[in-house]
Amino acid sequence: MLDYISVQQAADQWGISKRRIQKLCEENRITGAVRFGRAWAIPKDTEKPADARKKEEKK
Repeated sequence: MLDYISVQQAADQWGISKRRIQKLCEENRITGAVRFGRAWAIPKDTEKPADARKKEEKK
């Protein structure tokens, strides 16, 4: 488990709520996230997923 962080740690690192992290895990938007019982384990080196509500600007 040394290569994983908790939902709380990811929330602190990415600056979003714990509940939002849980929803992203449930929607398979965080690559490599694994569920152990009621808790999620997120790989340390995973990047914060892009916000699907925002569209990419055209240049």
